[in-house]
Amino acid sequence: MRRLHACLSAAAAVTLAAAGTAALAAGSASGATTALSNRWYAAAPYLMPLDNDPPDAATIMDATGLKAFQLAFVLAPNGGGCSPTWGGTAAVSSDTAVQAVIDTIRAKGGDVSVSIGGYGGTKLGQACSDAASTAAAYQQVITKYGLHAIDFDLEEPEYENSAAIRNEIGAAKILQQNNPGLYVSVTTAGTADGTGWFGKQMLLEAKSQGFTPNNFSIMPFDGGFNGAASQTGALTNFNSILQSTFGWDQATAYAHEGFSGMNGRSDTGEYFTQADFQTVLDYATSHNMDRFTFWSLNRDRQCTPADNGGRTSGTCSSVTQNSWDFAKYSVKFAGVTPPTNTPTPTPTPTPTPTSCKTAWSSTAVYTSGNEVSYNKHNWKAKWWTQNEVPGASEWGPWQDEGAC
Repeated sequence: MRRLHACLSAAAAVTLAAAGTAALAAGSASGATTALSNRWYAAAPYLMPLDNDPPDAATIMDATGLKAFQLAFVLAPNGGGCSPTWGGTAAVSSDTAVQAVIDTIRAKGGDVSVSIGGYGGTKLGQACSDAASTAAAYQQVITKYGLHAIDFDLEEPEYENSAAIRNEIGAAKILQQNNPGLYVSVTTAGTADGTGWFGKQMLLEAKSQGFTPNNFSIMPFDGGFNGAASQTGALTNFNSILQSTFGWDQATAYAHEGFSGMNGRSDTGEYFTQADFQTVLDYATSHNMDRFTFWSLNRDRQCTPADNGGRTSGTCSSVTQNSWDFAKYSVKFAGVTPPTNTPTPTPTPTPTPTSCKTAWSSTAVYTSGNEVSYNKHNWKAKWWTQNEVPGASEWGPWQDEGAC
């Protein structure tokens, strides 16, 4: 519940498939680089590039090793209409300021996701007439910036509007289908029980539409939380909700679950320190969770002594810290290979090698489902990729299909 941020026609939807594929395959207009691994998009902390005294992304990258940023927030225009803007005021179509931030990040080997919604303001799901027109508006954002990831931040007051949530979930499904390999997260409010009634209704809407994002993340703050133990308890309860809603087992639910915290002093006066972040990070990695992020990088610095601890700010944390302390936990999450807490399985017999697919090429562009051979193994692409060697990283874009 982020209270600190400043808060196309349906016919256009027929162009979504072609525009979406082009955006992810090339991204030429925006200077998009080869996509990072999903692990990085899952670790991207939120950054307001136009409000709340934006910190310099390059400085954070140099200081911490961070590679991915979650830019916030895309909203409907304050004056009405179904077209994307930054914060309700700056049209995406004519934007140059956010594009400059993205170009800086990509020039240093990083990338961005864009978050839509948030707390306050008018959301496109509220302003657009249906899922197709909502998706068309978001497709403009994906195409302009050559995005490989997008976040649907569905919370108050929008998630109390069933028609708006139907539009948002429907739009997310359309974007997922028309942009192969697009990393999609859905973020919503957290409660001690996992998530509240409206959050559960959102999950049921996703189930009814047959939509499964990379993860459903909760924000366990601003709801009577007290440190990491209350947050991990909420994550455990949310896992049970995911199991019961979608019929998943515990491991599958954790693989589709995410955490979105608030560093320092929350809107309601809760405090979350670096030690709390470490505890939740340990929980997330030990349970093989899909996402670990926080609100926000604008707040990831110490307040002046006179303000420290006495107020909640959009530009500092109100706890004792060095600049970018909390960003380092995102870097840790992106680099961690989640440990396994289960016994080593009995090895299965090695299958008889099959014929090799066409050899992998460093210059070719591959999309989800493409198959290649490399180092006497066949590999299948999990998402859009170019010049990423099969098997180079556990979190990379290639799935090993066995010896050939």
